[in-house]
Amino acid sequence: MAVTETRFKCLNCGHEYDGIYDSQVVQERTCPKCRSNSVRRLPKAKPDKAKK
Repeated sequence: MAVTETRFKCLNCGHEYDGIYDSQVVQERTCPKCRSNSVRRLPKAKPDKAKK
């Protein structure tokens, strides 16, 4: 996995934002809204299968 743009969410205040993610680099992130370091990368949304 290379460098990709992904969605992050703060577990403290719930703020979501886009950022750059590199699986090769360990990086501590802080929320741009509340400055908490409880930030997690959100999983990519899976495309919905066509309902019959």
